[in-house]
Amino acid sequence: MIPQAVYILFGAAFTMAAAWSLGMLILRAGGVRLFAQEETWLAFVPGCAVLSTIVFVLMCVSGGRKAVFLIVGLLILAWAWRRGVMAKSASADLPRFPPLPIWQRVLFGVPFAFFTVLYWANAMAPEMSPDGTTYHLGLVARYLRGHGFERITTNMYASLSEGVEMLYAFAFAFGKHSAAAMVHFSLTVTLAVLILCYGRRIGKPLAGIVASILVYASPVVGIDGTTAYIDAAVGTILFSVFYLVQIYLEERQAGLLAPIGLAAGFAFAAKYTSFLAIPYALVMVGWAARKLDRGKLKAVAVVAVCAFLVAVPWPAKNWIWMQNPLAPFFNAWFPNPYVHVLFEKEYRENMANYGLKDLKAIPWEVTVSGEHLTGFLGPAFLLVPLGLIALRRREGRHLLAAGLLFGATYFGNIGTRFLIPVAPFFALAMALVLAEWKALAVMIVLAHSVLSWPKITYKYAHNYAWRLQTIPWKAAIRKEKEADFLSRCWACAIAKMIDQNTPPGSTILAQNGVAESYTSRNILVQFQSAPTIVINDAIYTGFISDYAPIHHLTYAFAPQKLRKLRAVQLDKLVSPQQWSVSEFRVLSTGKEIPRSPEWRLRANPNPWDVQLAFDNSPVTRWRTWQAAQPGNFLEIDFGREVEADAVRLEISPDQNTKVRIEGADASGAWRVLSDKFELKIVEPPVELRRAAMREVRTHGIDYLLFAEGDFGAEDFLEDPEAWGVKFVAEKNRSRLYKILEPPLKGSHP
Repeated sequence: MIPQAVYILFGAAFTMAAAWSLGMLILRAGGVRLFAQEETWLAFVPGCAVLSTIVFVLMCVSGGRKAVFLIVGLLILAWAWRRGVMAKSASADLPRFPPLPIWQRVLFGVPFAFFTVLYWANAMAPEMSPDGTTYHLGLVARYLRGHGFERITTNMYASLSEGVEMLYAFAFAFGKHSAAAMVHFSLTVTLAVLILCYGRRIGKPLAGIVASILVYASPVVGIDGTTAYIDAAVGTILFSVFYLVQIYLEERQAGLLAPIGLAAGFAFAAKYTSFLAIPYALVMVGWAARKLDRGKLKAVAVVAVCAFLVAVPWPAKNWIWMQNPLAPFFNAWFPNPYVHVLFEKEYRENMANYGLKDLKAIPWEVTVSGEHLTGFLGPAFLLVPLGLIALRRREGRHLLAAGLLFGATYFGNIGTRFLIPVAPFFALAMALVLAEWKALAVMIVLAHSVLSWPKITYKYAHNYAWRLQTIPWKAAIRKEKEADFLSRCWACAIAKMIDQNTPPGSTILAQNGVAESYTSRNILVQFQSAPTIVINDAIYTGFISDYAPIHHLTYAFAPQKLRKLRAVQLDKLVSPQQWSVSEFRVLSTGKEIPRSPEWRLRANPNPWDVQLAFDNSPVTRWRTWQAAQPGNFLEIDFGREVEADAVRLEISPDQNTKVRIEGADASGAWRVLSDKFELKIVEPPVELRRAAMREVRTHGIDYLLFAEGDFGAEDFLEDPEAWGVKFVAEKNRSRLYKILEPPLKGSHP
């Protein structure tokens, strides 16, 4: 029996070998001449861009299969072998960097070796990172189970660009979770070596050593770069774009244009916030080629086309499936039924402050404490302002300009790990200054290495800061069984509990994320999409009195024949105040006019949920899902003229809006019918909890998962019978319930 560690190593090595081979083929095809050492490492990112795009195409045609990946990888390696890129003689004529003095080799090699051992063991150990086990690899595992992409409208993370995850999918097919983490670790190593190479290229090898160790040994880089996150990979991509552009500025090698474009496009494909790599590459190449007349346009066009080929598949996928090329963001620009405008606004606000009372605390948080912003770079990064002195040098100006440009999106999400992509630029600028004093540079490297070692970080950083803790040797080589290691992972244990207590094909609605990559069940998380938020709103209506439709507002008007009728919002409310209507009833002589299939319903905004105001369910309601504005409306086109004399809006008491009723006859001219209402407060409908469960079942949901502390968890714990659910299992203070109530008749999950 082949040890699991072999599959892990094969999956990661096979992926990186295929990517490197593609990168080398691109560089050699363009006749690019680099220093031998940097050619080896600069080949990775353009190659990763192409391999990622190949996997994307395969996923689109149901080719996400191990056998397909094996064939594709072998064909790439065979092609590279045939073209001679693996032969030593292929790089024999390339220049080499001057050898480093022994003391510099030791200064770089010793800390690099120690941290590489630490990182390798953690990357090889079973994956248990929060985001890695939930959506980064959760979606990868789902794609591979289905052999390709599927339209996922209930998980906002499925709409993010997943360029790096395509590499993870290639590796995951062979070695599962740890193989994906090893791919990320490989790209983290690549970043460290590229920083060193850049320092040697500009004639400042000591600066390259200092910056490389500052970045590589950084605690947040260590924990991020050894899991199935993507931030260290994004750092490698952005630095590769910068590095390739700098070489082009110096040498004007036309063969560099395609690698620059591929790397820049891959930056966007890896993460939306790295989109600035594309305009950066285009502007810098255009500037460098400004004296080439027609050559300038050609140079820019090559970069643009290559970037386009790698970047555009992701917004194209979103445009087709989500009606929003930039999903899950910019939903006000591209309205759709999958992400609410209000949710996006609140999400952005949360990511922009993380609960910090004062943003002035960011420098200390991201360098030393790590308490609130998830991880820390290390105290040495408090010296970043020294990098301003590097403005005296051309290299310093380029580094700082690139760092500021690529970091321009940081304040959209101030977590420490989102500084990883720009850390190399500021570290190098700072190192250019420190390298002027050799003794100081050596002290900084040694101090940072010691202060970044896991056990030492507990002496000064917050106890709960995100970082590596140990060297898990036994888990890495699987001497400790994976199941035993994962039992210490809170979310992974819950995922296992779900698999053990639900039949295949079950759908579970959870209040918070689950380690989806460790379960084959369909997990819906209540906040991850508009549809799941609406479902959860029905659950809340079951036990929150202010959500029940107990306010009945009757708008009376003179009896008349009407073709259309609408309720129009008059108030402008401040976010997050919404307008909602549980039921919209049309009356004639005190009786409701029966609803008919002929009726055509409209709403603005949120036309997709308009039926919720006409479904006779006490636990559903149409909501604007954004701050109510004058002119928002709910409208009925009866399809013919009907006799009516009143409208009754059944609403919840958690709102205070001003509405009027307008009508139109066969001519289509609208007129005001009434802006005054009679309020009647009624008793809440009986058995709202069971009604909520029946509504939930209509969406194909079989189970509910509540963790201790989740909103509503106590209500289910105290009286599951009132809800029509049955307790099934509990793990790590998370309880699984089976819904016993049947779905509503005529419903369609």
